[in-house]
Amino acid sequence: MRVLGLMSGTSADGVDAVLADFSGRPERPRWRLLHRAAVPYPEALRARLIAVGQGQPTAAAELLELAEALTEQQAAAARACDPEGRAELVGCHGQTLWHRPATAARRGSSWQLLQGPLLAQLLQRPVVFDFRAADLALGGQGAPLVPATDAALLPAIGGWRALLNLGGIANLTLLPPRSGPDRAAPVRGWDCGPANTLLDLAVQRFSGGSRSFDADGAWARQGRIDEGLIERWLAEPYFRQLPPKSTGREQFGLADLERRLGELEASARRRGQKLEPADALASLTAFSAAVVAQDLAHGPAVLDLLVAGGGARNGLLMEQLRQRTPGLMLRPLAELGIGASDREALAFALLAWWHHRAHPGALPSVTGAPHAAVLGVCTQPSLLQRPVKIPSPLRRRLHRVKPIGRPIPMSAGNAPALYERIRCDQALTQDLFRQALQDPSGTLSRICELGQSWGLPVSRDEVKAHLAEVDDPETKKWLLKARGGL
Repeated sequence: MRVLGLMSGTSADGVDAVLADFSGRPERPRWRLLHRAAVPYPEALRARLIAVGQGQPTAAAELLELAEALTEQQAAAARACDPEGRAELVGCHGQTLWHRPATAARRGSSWQLLQGPLLAQLLQRPVVFDFRAADLALGGQGAPLVPATDAALLPAIGGWRALLNLGGIANLTLLPPRSGPDRAAPVRGWDCGPANTLLDLAVQRFSGGSRSFDADGAWARQGRIDEGLIERWLAEPYFRQLPPKSTGREQFGLADLERRLGELEASARRRGQKLEPADALASLTAFSAAVVAQDLAHGPAVLDLLVAGGGARNGLLMEQLRQRTPGLMLRPLAELGIGASDREALAFALLAWWHHRAHPGALPSVTGAPHAAVLGVCTQPSLLQRPVKIPSPLRRRLHRVKPIGRPIPMSAGNAPALYERIRCDQALTQDLFRQALQDPSGTLSRICELGQSWGLPVSRDEVKAHLAEVDDPETKKWLLKARGGL
């Protein structure tokens, strides 16, 4: 199944999109990355998103307009990645405005801005969104979600393998080895702390808004790192907290930056110096690396560290990581065929496919929820009112479905009534709807899209038995083809 994944992370700099094809077992799918695109947000939109995410008071009307503008940007990214409209399903994370992690005293909550039904209508495709809510409702952190997809998409090696995403927030996935005493250990994952959030805010402040990030760490490379202050920061409560844990801009945002800059200035004064912007950026860059290194030191011994996210393009940040993790093989995730900006978009494409297959998408060992849950909500587009041709074998098959009634004209406008008639037949399962979408003639897509998010508990043996009862050879041939040759 071809699925489009859309992701915009904590940095709120734009939308990463991938078109991927998934098949096989959900827990270990066969997959191909077909196309990718990256569409930056207009600067005005990015500024509004960051301001709202920092808690700036905003009128309800402005929030509504912001949600609509953001959804239109998601649609633009989808079209850039899939201009021919080959995707059958879309998974969209939306833009996180606020994330409140679960605590012992209170369940968590998270707000990903998106108008899901509008996106489905703009793309004329089913859209799965609001991925974090189900895990949060169970008492989990709702984040990170990517460790589950890492485990499904990447092979195990002879030892523990780590994947690091350096987005706005740094998060880790630890995958157990394929053999040895730890082979049955659960997948681990958590948010380490800030990666680019504080850095990007500092660059915007020091440049007067003319720059939004420190390309390759060139500015920070001119400065001096305050190692003593970094050691103090690493002793803060969040960095001593054991997983499961998650965080975001609400904790490591503008207020946190102001505090740390104040501490850097005080430290510089004690040395009889003035804090230069390059010094602050050097210390913040090293801090991001030190947070990850400390977490890796407290976990199982890792053989391989694969790095993705925008921070993977910051040369100084990568140098600091190597210096603080001696003996660890550190390399870009792109060496395994997943680009630095593709990993999370691919993850949400897979999470959407898992939703379609009713497969759990979160790991209790990562989020802390009592059990796994199917993630996301699926919204369908309204069907376009245009005639649709249906192959004669299926036309006869539809009219034999109970309850028997007067014939329903075969048109997209009558698709809801046709769908209700199809739904009465327990043999036409969710897989049949999915396979019908791949019919070369494309004639069934408008009707079958209605059934994509609906499934019936029918086993393969029941389907085989049903096919054996079909008398019409032409109909049987079509059904066998649609069922993948059962």
